[in-house]
Amino acid sequence: MGRIRLELKDGDFLDFDWFDGHTDYCVVLLHGLEGSIESHYIQGMMRTFQKLGVKVGVLHFRGCSGEQNRLLRSYHSGVSDDLNEALNLLFELGFDVRHLIGYSLGGNVLLKWLGEFSNNTRVKSAVAVSVPLLLNECADAIDKGFSKIYSRHLLKTLKQKTLYKKSQFDGQMSLDYGEVEGINNFWEFDEKVTAKLNGFNSAEDYYHQVSSRQFLSMIRTPTLVIHAKDDPFMNEKVIPAENELSSSIQFELSDKGGHVGFIEGKWPWRPSYYLERRIPEFLLKFS
Repeated sequence: MGRIRLELKDGDFLDFDWFDGHTDYCVVLLHGLEGSIESHYIQGMMRTFQKLGVKVGVLHFRGCSGEQNRLLRSYHSGVSDDLNEALNLLFELGFDVRHLIGYSLGGNVLLKWLGEFSNNTRVKSAVAVSVPLLLNECADAIDKGFSKIYSRHLLKTLKQKTLYKKSQFDGQMSLDYGEVEGINNFWEFDEKVTAKLNGFNSAEDYYHQVSSRQFLSMIRTPTLVIHAKDDPFMNEKVIPAENELSSSIQFELSDKGGHVGFIEGKWPWRPSYYLERRIPEFLLKFS
């Protein structure tokens, strides 16, 4: 495995981990909230493409590669500007990135980028999995029922990162340590942290500007969107109507699958994963 540090124009960086293969082209994966190359869904897909002999890598968002980023700015669900700059840098370094896969938050970033940069000709196909297409609805859903357990874990790590930022940029953050510690849901975190650190007026403004459902009609790259009705972090309101989809999108909606799960197999002790079969099948048609 190799790691390349991509130096951004604003002085920050993104880390790209990759495995070589027999192909000239490369598949790039985008992780979800607080994910990394260590995430189980990333590991599984990386192994799948390695077995196929395909060059594959994962792009880490700011502060997600095991090292804090340099600037006060954080990553969030709408960082298509970072993705665009990273892709340009990878192309300059000789990586022929033809296929993109985004999971959850990374899927939102991907769909937003595909809509904004619909004139792209380099990326030939894309897959987005378990995408929070309407962020306000997902912020509500993740704080209900069983999802609260996952929500607490994510908020804990996000608050730890925020406290570290506070220690680095104390004079630039109006929040005090107690206020950060007291945050207990995603609306509050995005209101007090995400919006303020990234130039949005409020959590509502952030959700409105970056939710990817509004970009679906603009997408011209062949794209598969995989979604499950039983995703615990969403609700039925996030599912787009057919007239919201461009002709380049194939929207695959299943009754079961959870959030980035989609487990198959007859025996619980020998699971197989639908995504590891379906995603390469779709993407590699366009190589």
